[in-house]
Amino acid sequence: MKLQLFAHPFSSYCQKVITALYENGTPFELRMLGEETPEAITEWCALWPMKRMPVLKDGDETVLESTIIIEYLALSHPGPVRLIPADARAALKTRLMDRFFDNYVMTPMQKVVFNQIRPEADRDPYGVREAKAMLDNAYAWLDGAIATSEWASGDAFSLADCAAAPSLFYADWVHPIPETLANARAYRARLLARPSFARAVDEARPYRGFFPLGAPDRD
Repeated sequence: MKLQLFAHPFSSYCQKVITALYENGTPFELRMLGEETPEAITEWCALWPMKRMPVLKDGDETVLESTIIIEYLALSHPGPVRLIPADARAALKTRLMDRFFDNYVMTPMQKVVFNQIRPEADRDPYGVREAKAMLDNAYAWLDGAIATSEWASGDAFSLADCAAAPSLFYADWVHPIPETLANARAYRARLLARPSFARAVDEARPYRGFFPLGAPDRD
């Protein structure tokens, strides 16, 4: 039975998993979550009442949270690209970088985006400033961490890069990476050129009008 991914192509966490699936050419059915697909929405809500994307359905198995989904794929549907290193210590660095991108790039980026969606009276300018300050710190740290390697945790594309790709893609729209941080900017460019992520970005292009801050005319 083909894997089913309950997701939306424009969602950053969905792109993280979609990139992993494309990286290994893993067949799956996209169960599109949108106003035009109420049946998928109903099934998704029954599978995961927290109503967070993505959710993977593999026969009778339901897998939640993007990192866990990629870990599950590595165990249950391995492909030619090993996204979790076999060496335990190398895997620790990969998992650390995965958490770095989710917690210190994706989370503050989303805080700025979600603030824009709120009614104006309920917006949190102080929180937005905090989020952008965290992004500045994350960019600066990443610039040093990526200085001598092609990918986030070494010379091989991994789970960490699946997390980095949508994180940096959208974060640079929200709060641009300074031109002085050449390593971080070059790494983002490498991610955009990676065929698996480039495909995910292209498939999401029709939805750029949904970006509440206005999608920039680039990328």
